[in-house]
Amino acid sequence: MSESIITISIAGLLAGFIFSMPIAGPISILVVSNSLKGKVRYCNLLALGASFADLVFVFVAVYGITRFYSEYKPAIPYIMMAGALFIFYMSYRIARTKIDFEHIDEKVHVAEAIKRGGSGGFYTGLLVNFLNPTLFFGWLTSSFLVITIVSSLGFNTGGLDTMIGQSITEINNIGGNVVTKPELPGYLKFDTLPMLKKTSPAIVPASVLPYNYHMIISLSYAAALSLGSIIWFMLLTQLIYRCRKWISVNTLNLVINSLGIVLGLFGMFIFYKAITMIS
Repeated sequence: MSESIITISIAGLLAGFIFSMPIAGPISILVVSNSLKGKVRYCNLLALGASFADLVFVFVAVYGITRFYSEYKPAIPYIMMAGALFIFYMSYRIARTKIDFEHIDEKVHVAEAIKRGGSGGFYTGLLVNFLNPTLFFGWLTSSFLVITIVSSLGFNTGGLDTMIGQSITEINNIGGNVVTKPELPGYLKFDTLPMLKKTSPAIVPASVLPYNYHMIISLSYAAALSLGSIIWFMLLTQLIYRCRKWISVNTLNLVINSLGIVLGLFGMFIFYKAITMIS
C-alpha cells in the first residue's frame, strides 16, 4: 500500500506542476498580471485558493463519485455563467489598471502593494476555479493519461488507473459522450515494454486492502497534484515579479491591460459554452 501511495503521490505532484504550466487559463493570467503589479502575497494566496478547488475536483474525479456528477450536471451551465461574470469583473479591473511609481521609491511601493494585495487572493482563486466546471473534466482526462502512463511503465498505482477509467465510463453513461479517453501512445503501452513485465508488482486482492484504501489513494493523488500546482504558480510569481524590474512603466501597464482583455475573452468563451449547453 505504501509503495502505491508514494508512486501516485509523485505522479500527482508532477501532473499538477506540468499541467498548470499553460498560461492561457484565468488563474495563470491573474497570477501574471498581479505579479507584475508587485502583489506577491496576493498571488501566493490565489494559487492556494485555486489549488484547493483543484484538490476537490481531482478527488471527486479519481475517487469515482459519479452520483455527484449526475446531481451536478443540470447546474453546470449556470455555474459557468456565474464564473464568466466573475471573470468579466476581474478582467475589467485588470484592464483598467494603471501603475505609476515614477516618482515613488520602488521598494516602498512594492512593499505597500504586497501588504494591500494579500486580502481576497485565496477566495478569488477558489471562486475562479470552483465556478469553472470544465476543470473537472480536464483533470479527469489528464489524470487518466498520467496514471495510465505510470501504470504502463510498471509502477504500482494501486488500481487508480482502473478507477479513473471506470469514472470516465460511468460519467459518459450518465451524460452522453462527455469525456474522451485519451489514447496512450503505442510505444508506452505495457505490451511494448517486455523488460518491465518481470518487475511488475503483483496485484493485491481487494480483501487484503483496508476498507478505506481507495479513498486514501485518491486523496493522496489529489493532494499531491494540488501541491504541484501551488509550486508552479509560486515559482511563476517569483519569476514574473523579478523580471518586472526590467520593464518600463508604460510597457508594464500595456502588458497588464492586455492580460485583462485576454481574461475577458476567456470569460466570453465560457459564457458562450454555457449558452450552447442550455440551448
